[in-house]
Amino acid sequence: MSEHVYRKLEIVGSSKIGIEDAIRNALAEAAKTASNLRWFEVVETRGYIDKSAVAYYQVTLKIGYTSD
Repeated sequence: MSEHVYRKLEIVGSSKIGIEDAIRNALAEAAKTASNLRWFEVVETRGYIDKSAVAYYQVTLKIGYTSD
């Protein structure tokens, strides 16, 4: 069994569609600057309200990745 050391970053994704789409958007953006993404943790969920309706969802993620 190999040992792993992870780096961690925090990012907020958003979506007009829903929470899962906001997670996908955050992971896609994180993949642009960090390789070897391994896991994520949802730290916070919230939404933006416009005219008494949900305008979009926001999800804060902590993402673990390994160094090259």
